[in-house]
Amino acid sequence: MPNPSLPESDRTIITHQSVILRDLQRLIGQANVIGDSCGRAVFEADAYEDVRCTPLGVVMPGSTADVARVLAYASENRIKIVARGGGTSATGAAAPTADAIVVCLSQLNSVMDIDLSNRTMRAQAGITTKALSQAAAEHGFFFAPDPSSAPACTLGGNIATDASGSHGLKYGTTATHLLGVTLVTIDGEILQIGGSYLDGAGFDLLGLVCGSEGQFGIITEATVRILAKPEICRPVLLGFASVQAAGQCVAAILKAGFVPTAIEFMDRAAIEACEAYTNAGYPTNAEALIIVEMEGSMGEISSLLSKIVETAKTYGPNVVRVAQNEEQSAAIWKGRKSVFGAIAAENETRWLDGAIPLGRLAEVMQAIGEICARHGLRAVNIYHAGDGTLHPIIFKKDDSTQGREALGLAGEEILQLCVDVGGALSGENGIGLEKRDLMHVQFTQEDLALQKRIKTAFDPSWLLNSGKMFPLAGRNVAVRST
Repeated sequence: MPNPSLPESDRTIITHQSVILRDLQRLIGQANVIGDSCGRAVFEADAYEDVRCTPLGVVMPGSTADVARVLAYASENRIKIVARGGGTSATGAAAPTADAIVVCLSQLNSVMDIDLSNRTMRAQAGITTKALSQAAAEHGFFFAPDPSSAPACTLGGNIATDASGSHGLKYGTTATHLLGVTLVTIDGEILQIGGSYLDGAGFDLLGLVCGSEGQFGIITEATVRILAKPEICRPVLLGFASVQAAGQCVAAILKAGFVPTAIEFMDRAAIEACEAYTNAGYPTNAEALIIVEMEGSMGEISSLLSKIVETAKTYGPNVVRVAQNEEQSAAIWKGRKSVFGAIAAENETRWLDGAIPLGRLAEVMQAIGEICARHGLRAVNIYHAGDGTLHPIIFKKDDSTQGREALGLAGEEILQLCVDVGGALSGENGIGLEKRDLMHVQFTQEDLALQKRIKTAFDPSWLLNSGKMFPLAGRNVAVRST
């Protein structure tokens, strides 16, 4: 049945669903098109889950040429397209609509080339971040970006949101390691942007594409930098009696000139939830803990960690635990990597992502607590303390409509808070559905109009990932202006 809430033009698309699916089967093969209701329902949501909608159809291209054929057909017939990798988006960036074709890139999951002399790797966009890193590890190298969803998230998704992860402090975001991409435009043109070198001549279109959340085209391949694995990497866990002391310690470590691979912050609620869930040995008597990881040679790692501990002593840590081997390192990281599962196992949750100035952590955490209390919610706070990326998880056992609305309202207030203190709506998860109507909080109307004009230059009919990233109110303002 056509969806009566859709515009007439979009209801027409759905009416011709069977014809569209047959055409797609002819273009890329019957086995690569999912048209039955059960198969399509698998793709009705991503990790955001607040919005569920069965797409018009799903295609599983086996090559860049397949993607080009599908997009050219969509452009000719004005059919919306949603690109999807691992479906791990926490902002609804890969959520489909009833009149859209999902282009799932999971079959494009191969490493195509590893050039050790130039320290580059070329891979298809559907490969998971973990698989990419494992392929590099076989040669003594690694791919630096490491989102918590690395076992499931894909290279294409990392590029779409410019993801980073815990080690962004030292190694930066995906953009830092991206050298080139193959981008298929909405009219089916295959573009090679960048290459296997650090800086190419001309406009930096690679910088424009990275972080564009599927608004300009579909990335099918990418060339990335890989780095030599350090000889040894060890964390130290430091527990504190107050959030303020933990924050001051982070500032002191950075001011002293140390360059940790990661500094992770967790508040008491996060500590308790993770310890109950994983039994990782976290100090439940601490109000906050930080995990500081250093890398170096066998000869210097002990000295580096000793200096970190010495710097921390000024702020009175009540727990100091230096990992002495791989097993102890894994135990320290175990809880941090499991925090979302610990909360989501028994609660209705919202995983938020924003960026704040490093010095505003204590006041932001206090404000988050007040916002959640006002909405009858609880929160655990996790923070990439070295680069300012904040990941509070707000939650409530109530999965009613009222409970979900409370999560949504509180989430909006927290994200606006991030902007108000001088930060941003997103640290690494992107905008998607979750934050699109908050874009005016961070950007002026002139800013948004310019962004829309750039979008229109790549996608004149706005068929790519439609309804994401830009506020629905005034969506077409200045879109076609010159």
